[in-house]
Amino acid sequence: MSVLSWNCRGIGLPSKIQFLKDVVRQERPDSIFLCETIDNKNKMERVRRALRFDGLISVDVVGKSGGLAFLWRHKDQAQLRSESRNHIDMEINMNGKDRWRLTGVYGEPDRNQRRKTWDLLRTLARDSNLPWCTIGDLNNVLSQEDKNGGAPYPSWLIDGFNEVLVDVELIDMDLVGHQFTWEKGRGTTAWTEVRLDRALTTMTWLNMFPVAKLYNLEGSSSDHSPILLTPEGNTKAGVRQKFRFENAWLTEPMCKQLVEESWGPESSEDIQIKIKTCGEKLQQWGKEITSRFGDRIKNCKKEMKRLRKCRDALSVKEFNDAKAELFRILEQREIFWRQRAKQLWLHSGDKNSRYFHAAATARRRNNQIDRLKNGEGCWVDWDEGLAEHITEFYSHLFRATQTN
Repeated sequence: MSVLSWNCRGIGLPSKIQFLKDVVRQERPDSIFLCETIDNKNKMERVRRALRFDGLISVDVVGKSGGLAFLWRHKDQAQLRSESRNHIDMEINMNGKDRWRLTGVYGEPDRNQRRKTWDLLRTLARDSNLPWCTIGDLNNVLSQEDKNGGAPYPSWLIDGFNEVLVDVELIDMDLVGHQFTWEKGRGTTAWTEVRLDRALTTMTWLNMFPVAKLYNLEGSSSDHSPILLTPEGNTKAGVRQKFRFENAWLTEPMCKQLVEESWGPESSEDIQIKIKTCGEKLQQWGKEITSRFGDRIKNCKKEMKRLRKCRDALSVKEFNDAKAELFRILEQREIFWRQRAKQLWLHSGDKNSRYFHAAATARRRNNQIDRLKNGEGCWVDWDEGLAEHITEFYSHLFRATQTN
């Protein structure tokens, strides 16, 4: 039951929705808490459909700020307990686990109103004895180490927040990755980073999920990074990604240059080192090509819009260059999804990105092993010891082969 939390600063923009869809596709969270959606329930319903989630609780925006949303993937996973303009409190049901509470909280951005957030946490703590986790942009820090750059954080805010956590017996989870989740003024003398987004849990919740981790996903179309809570651990964290050559790279002249540099006559390494070096260079360079299609397409269209009415020769040339770049990126995206869909018999002129995307998704779903039948004919889920049964199955198969 992984949980994604993100202060999106307005979810209505296409770039925000595309970013969220990409994160959901990569991390596959079971539920999502969004702060500052700056949208109403009707628009959030469209977001829910775009993400293909079953459940949605939305708190409408008040004026030009605020707005919350909680989405969950499967219908019976979550049930609403309470809501307000600053929180959504849910009861979570997981197969094989006791019920527990998940509360998305958006802290008061005005420091003079921060006590309202503290009082909210105290009120929520008295509401139930279920194992409890609260996540979101709490707009609070626990120490001066939670801030980098700018003036020191007011001590009365730090002391007040720490006092609340002691009162309600909440524990701040360590953040894996970059330790700050919000920033402004990057690259300037006023560059400031703060850890405003966090997850707080009770000891009973930690006892229920002893290997839980909280990840900073970094890189965002908002000034806040998304954070991902994995109660039962992140199975991808310890897996080293293997190098895979992307056919879309072949449309970039830089690809050929990197290969030539790695295999050129001036390189004296043996063949194994050359292969490794070439792969590392391509992977480091290529991730910017194949992971930012949406942003690159948007930038091209923005540039074309800016230059459309310009009549001078330089502007006309820049417009044509931007247009050519747009179609090159669209071609790269087509190749990217065709490669994943394994539809290699189609000619490169056949254009159907939606088909390729659906085929790739179906292939990934079909290749995933969620459960097996044991020797007694009972289904065994992964968290019930599927790995053990797989090992046992292959041991029996090996012995049978040796006997024959």
